Amino acid sequence: MKNFMLMKKLLFILTILVVAFQSCKETVETTSEISENLRPEIEEKQPKEELSQAFKDYWYAGEAEITSYKLEQARYGEIRDGKAVLVFVTEDFLPDVQVKADNYSDKNTPVLKLNATKKFNTGIYPYSIMQSTFFPVANNQHAVKVSASIQEWCGHVYTQLNNRNQFEIMSHSYFQGEADQNFKLGKTWTENELWTKLRINPSTLPVGEISIIPSLEFIRLSHKDIKAYKAFANLTDGTYTLNYPELNRSLKINYNTVFPFEILSWEETSTSGFGASAKTLTTKATKLETIKSTYWNKNNNVDESLRTTLKLQ
Repeated sequence: MKNFMLMKKLLFILTILVVAFQSCKETVETTSEISENLRPEIEEKQPKEELSQAFKDYWYAGEAEITSYKLEQARYGEIRDGKAVLVFVTEDFLPDVQVKADNYSDKNTPVLKLNATKKFNTGIYPYSIMQSTFFPVANNQHAVKVSASIQEWCGHVYTQLNNRNQFEIMSHSYFQGEADQNFKLGKTWTENELWTKLRINPSTLPVGEISIIPSLEFIRLSHKDIKAYKAFANLTDGTYTLNYPELNRSLKINYNTVFPFEILSWEETSTSGFGASAKTLTTKATKLETIKSTYWNKNNNVDESLRTTLKLQ
């Protein structure tokens, strides 16, 4: 009787262990399956671009490249005169919080930053547009961050794209229906990054049929959805073009084929205006002047002469 009770007790313990083992096994398999399903798409980085000595001498001289352009901007079905400026500069970028690094670290991401601005008037009130793109000089992945802001007397809008496990989009607008948005998109080409990619190595620009997010400026001005659209890209000697059939829009960038591949001009053709006043017009920007400068410390009244040099006043 005593042996029977002992065996019964051992059998009970063995049963518990078997159940526990099976339960642990099931939990592990389930967890593994869930992790696999939720795992975000990882951007496959290409080999790093081998930077030439000419690139290092030009872009790591402690100065920014500032180029001014005569602007003919299509807005509300008419062409408006204005000025555009492209400011290219290299800097270290914090990969996690995705802002400019105050101090050097080998964990920083070296980027070529582009601040692109436009200023023009529509009748009585002015427009001010700025787009910022932070693109790794390694030229082996998408831009780590893109942002755009547009100000005019009716109000202002701001959109930001952060490249993390996916593209994280944050957008704010005074327009009904656009208001505050936070969502994610799969990784793909962005039009904004191509301007900086061109300055590093134009031969690496994408060609053929591609999926691409148009410039944040265009998306906000035209009130289009922030998403990727089908486009056809073409690269010829000194000219890069994008055509978006669905958007009835094209972009042509003309550049110098010799390093540092300066952007000489660009044209953007699309529908301008709304309703009965809508028509197809072409925005044009033509180079005026280029200077290299440590503009961030040129903030005294005497430094306004540099704006004259750039033909901005």
